[in-house]
Amino acid sequence: MAEKTTIIPIASGKGGVGKSFLTANLSIAIAKLGYSTAVVDLDLGGSNLYTYLGIPNKYPGIGDYLKGKKVRFSDLLVRTKTSNLKYIPGDGRTPFMADIPYAQRQILLEELKRIPARYVLLDLGSGSTFNTLNFYGIAHKGIIVTTSEVPSIMNSLAFLRNFMFYIILKAVSHNKEALKMLTTAFRQPIKSEPLRVKSLLHKISDVDRNLAIKAHDLCRNYRPRIIINMGDSFDELKVLRKIDEVLKTRLSIEADYFGFIYYDDVVRRSVQNSNILFSHYPQCLASKSIKHIARRITRIWDQPVENSMVRLFEDTKRKHALWKTY
Repeated sequence: MAEKTTIIPIASGKGGVGKSFLTANLSIAIAKLGYSTAVVDLDLGGSNLYTYLGIPNKYPGIGDYLKGKKVRFSDLLVRTKTSNLKYIPGDGRTPFMADIPYAQRQILLEELKRIPARYVLLDLGSGSTFNTLNFYGIAHKGIIVTTSEVPSIMNSLAFLRNFMFYIILKAVSHNKEALKMLTTAFRQPIKSEPLRVKSLLHKISDVDRNLAIKAHDLCRNYRPRIIINMGDSFDELKVLRKIDEVLKTRLSIEADYFGFIYYDDVVRRSVQNSNILFSHYPQCLASKSIKHIARRITRIWDQPVENSMVRLFEDTKRKHALWKTY
């Protein structure tokens, strides 16, 4: 029997929050736990995952595959310096890949589902392009990386808002009346009351009740997992209460608060020197934080995390007292 594959899309509302760095090192940490792992650079138009993996940018990537350069998707898998870990480059050396047509996105989504690995991590582009929203929807549980700073949190919430609206649009795409109504709602003046998922579903119900139920069920399937990166203190996790309130009242979704990664000066040093963090600084706070998240993924990824906010705060506080810098 073929092993089950868990696909984990990883996104962020803005650049500069350490998403690609986290994706690369999280894939290394999972592979080091003994699981077959693949990491895919889907930041098309800005692919740089290879820099965090210590791999030269000389291999064909998704850009070459989509441009029909006689490359089979299975041939894109590159062995890395880490046992159990393979990597698929993004643009490769093919420019202008930031926006790919719908048909190509669908082909790519099917190929991603066939990657022979226990865990497949997808490093998505920052922001809310259709590429990114489409790839984020490949699985019901995806990671959102943010810092505790207000602009980063606002961008993360904007990403999740756009993602939920995208799911609703897909659900009603074959109903012209509902689609027209939603398009009008999305174009409301910026000073208007913020759109809420519940109010949109009510509007759809006025057109077609069964369609509204379908859209509601699709939205409920998604449960994002939020990771706070580059934190200085576990007290920063208090911001999760506000995030949780917005997600529940405006977007009508539940989130799991899945990890907290401490800021560490050696991270910048490892990136500047193109060093793999775990190889050169295995005992630094960032390495320990990422290893802890990797273990959580392999143990509890497929189940909802009850009281995740409280559990993360208490767990991070306890780990802070135990962990020592190298």
